[in-house]
Amino acid sequence: MAAGLDSDFRKYLVEAIGQENAAVAFSALEEPASVSVRLNPYKERPVFGAVSGPVPWSRYGVFLDARPVFTCDPFFHGGAYYVQDSSSMFVGHVFRTVLGTLPGVKDRPVRVLDLCAAPGGKTTDLAASLREVYGSGFVLVSNEVMRQRVSVLASNVAVWGDPCVVVTCDDPSRFSSMKGWFDVILADVPCSGEGMFRKDAQAREQWSADTVAMCQARQRRILADVWPALSEGGVLIYSTCTFNRHENDDNVEWAASALGADILEAGQAEDAEGVLRTRYGFCLAPGLVRGEGQFCAVLRKTGESGGDPVGKKCRSRFDPAGKQESEEIRGYFTEGMEIVSRDGFIKALPPSVAEVMPSLEGSLHVLASGCAVGQRKHGQLVPDADLPLSILYRKGSFREADMDQDTALSYLSGNPLTLKDAPCGYLEVSCRSLPLGFVKNLGSRCNNLYPRGRRIRMDYRK
Repeated sequence: MAAGLDSDFRKYLVEAIGQENAAVAFSALEEPASVSVRLNPYKERPVFGAVSGPVPWSRYGVFLDARPVFTCDPFFHGGAYYVQDSSSMFVGHVFRTVLGTLPGVKDRPVRVLDLCAAPGGKTTDLAASLREVYGSGFVLVSNEVMRQRVSVLASNVAVWGDPCVVVTCDDPSRFSSMKGWFDVILADVPCSGEGMFRKDAQAREQWSADTVAMCQARQRRILADVWPALSEGGVLIYSTCTFNRHENDDNVEWAASALGADILEAGQAEDAEGVLRTRYGFCLAPGLVRGEGQFCAVLRKTGESGGDPVGKKCRSRFDPAGKQESEEIRGYFTEGMEIVSRDGFIKALPPSVAEVMPSLEGSLHVLASGCAVGQRKHGQLVPDADLPLSILYRKGSFREADMDQDTALSYLSGNPLTLKDAPCGYLEVSCRSLPLGFVKNLGSRCNNLYPRGRRIRMDYRK
């Protein structure tokens, strides 16, 4: 496999990490890709048959000996873990280091932007770290410009279940009007994809020096567009899943000079075995680490953002729910939430999110925020499938139908169910106590309320 690598790629990799390290990486490209997952610390723990050890730089990352069929695991659908390359988890490790260096933020939640977020691996990692440090006192804007990818992002965020994440669909240039709004920005920018070579044959085939040059120019445009949205003294984490210096160190040097920033050391992140120090950041390459590859560097903004750091404001599309309804629905959550509604659709917002929604809706295309609660129909609340997936959902709010794995997979496939001994009405479906969604039990049969777009389409019984 390595023998078919482009000669320019070989040259660029030697240039980036040295001849000896590059030789190890070339050999590793002939091996299968590694398999790793990151656990959701706020949900029930899954059971894997072949865990081979922890990811060194991730508190909740583990390696698996082989790749199971994740689709056939109800805990995958319930957001108990996220399938993610271990190298990508290193960005989350750097982010946790960065949180300890932020200047004090007074009288408001911490604001973070994941600029190029789909499919959502880094967003969910960042959300877990932010919750550990700040509780619900943060807002994480998870953005994706590509319409065909943002729906996957929104679904993965909902399944992970943190209501402090707001999903948007905007070009990076749209953020330039939000002067100094964000304390931290993660720019995991589109790249030439050298870290995808073991997983995606097309990435290898499409790679060229011209592609690298094109990506470098696009990455600089993205950084320049979003830079005004970073607060003075705020931190930008720049990352790619590629190795060459043109898209990595050269861009970091350009950003520091052209945009006005200091390049930070990011603590002791380089102490992890196999992680290489480049001129300005960290490089993870296959063979040197158990993973597919990543580059990461940290910049602190030194110049002023200009303007008032509030962004545009507009009247929210949602109105506060009535007092009686709000009191009832707040009981579904373990923390205080702001209950809002529009045309019968009800959702719950953490106060940190509710406070900034006028600014976000005035500046961005917001696709999802908070936690969907349900739809009011004929005076009755039809609960939304996302409600029990929230990490703030109070277990016991609805009567529960706990299923074995086979029955849960049938539910997740959208099949009709019969629950003979279960009470009638809306029931929370769970598997080994992990919530998955709802059914409406009519006695003789159940209406399966699992969303069509998330249903299992393969034959899980094989």
